[in-house]
Amino acid sequence: MMEQVIMNNLGFPILSALIFLPVVGAALILFVNRSQESVIKWFSLVISIMTFILSIPLFTNFDKTTHLMQFVERYDWIPTWNITYYLGLDGISVLFVLLSTLITILCVLISWNAIKTKTKEFYISILIMEGAMIGVFCSLDFFLFYLFWEAMLIPMYLLIGVWGGPNRIYAAVKFFLYTLIGSVLMLVGIIVLYFYAGNTFDILELMTKTYPYNMQIWLFWAFFAAFAVKVPMFPVHTWLPDAHTEAPTAGSVILAAVLIKMGAYGFLRFSLPLFPEASRAMTPIMLLLSVTAIIYGAVICLAQTDLKRLIAYSSVSHMGFVTLGIFAMNAQGMEGGILQMLNHGVVTGALFLSVGIIYDRTHTREIADYGGVASVMPVYATAFMIFTLASIGLPATNGFIGEFLIILGGFKASQLSGVLAATGIIIGAGYMLWLYQRVFFMETNQKVLGLKDMDAREVITLLPMVVLIFWIGIYPNTFLGFMHESVRHLLERVNTGNVHEIVTAKNIIGFIK
Repeated sequence: MMEQVIMNNLGFPILSALIFLPVVGAALILFVNRSQESVIKWFSLVISIMTFILSIPLFTNFDKTTHLMQFVERYDWIPTWNITYYLGLDGISVLFVLLSTLITILCVLISWNAIKTKTKEFYISILIMEGAMIGVFCSLDFFLFYLFWEAMLIPMYLLIGVWGGPNRIYAAVKFFLYTLIGSVLMLVGIIVLYFYAGNTFDILELMTKTYPYNMQIWLFWAFFAAFAVKVPMFPVHTWLPDAHTEAPTAGSVILAAVLIKMGAYGFLRFSLPLFPEASRAMTPIMLLLSVTAIIYGAVICLAQTDLKRLIAYSSVSHMGFVTLGIFAMNAQGMEGGILQMLNHGVVTGALFLSVGIIYDRTHTREIADYGGVASVMPVYATAFMIFTLASIGLPATNGFIGEFLIILGGFKASQLSGVLAATGIIIGAGYMLWLYQRVFFMETNQKVLGLKDMDAREVITLLPMVVLIFWIGIYPNTFLGFMHESVRHLLERVNTGNVHEIVTAKNIIGFIK
């Protein structure tokens, strides 16, 4: 425990404030008359902006020279079960708290005119979701982590099921069941750890223990069930296209930008440091699943006719890059994977915001219903082009540096994995440029004539994403600097200890070594 010495940079419970400010804001909205929609919208916007401003000291006061947990808060909660209210951030988690607070502002703005019914309940759900998301990234007690992990299900289920499209109930139930089943298996693993380690849910203390190899294997797969569904990894990805397609724009943005990052975050925070020997043994299988997702997701995109469904399947491919980087088990791949989690949140979140903007005007997501949009909405076309180029990894955009590091790390782990991942990039460029050509160029469709270009609110919504795309793409060390020490420390833990034979995977995947 001593090697995980705790630090508090500010002397102020900033993490609790970040978690509970939006929750308190949601509670206050309950007392606003539902007829006062303007008050509800402005109040939600103010709360989300205040939360973002409050998160800025995490960025400016973070000590990049150490892997230790920072901004830590710890209080006894349920002493009988040795449960504590325990929060903290390291270089892996801090960036995702900042992303969560920014994305919430954009979701409030993009929903301003899009949500026509149950406005009060909608903004309550958005704010509660923000508090739960921040709580997941801050938790250092397994009981608290699981509480926030499951709490996210409720508002997202409502966002899809109440404000979604025609098949929203099917998509919401499918999303709920997939994630719940995986989470229950993880809960069993958490309980096993609790009793084995001497009745503690303290994540940092659990990381100081050594677990038998066979136990690690079993627990790795128990946690895998929850994290793989959340990523989502092939073949447990089928809930994602349905959820994205039916969700309102804000729901799709939160899902793409933050929620699916929690699966990859779970591998980094729990699977690798708690089960290092099992993680190394399962690396070939994880690399195989990752490159399968990369190519499968990219190829499926070529057959899509729905804008949101295409972007949803592209997420399967892009998150395959993330898991490939993580399980490359080297610094380049892992840092590239973490950066690509942030990049994917920015770019795919921006693409869903963009689809929402044009859907509000046309009420169709069919690609065939568009054509020549650039001639009537030039500002919108420019923004979408930036997001498209970032998605395919053009140099000077954020997508390039993330994919470059992942491919580099992938080649070091397995040359064939690196080659296959690079093939996925080529296919990705194909489907994104083809999408852009069909929507914005070619013959102008009669359905898009007379469309108005983006207004000031919509420009303000997309502008932060454009800034981040070029900021990360041109000077990535601003963000990579946060994770250097944490990744180094994590790799030291994963790469030390006993080396066991790769469990059957060596025979299954002969190309890995």
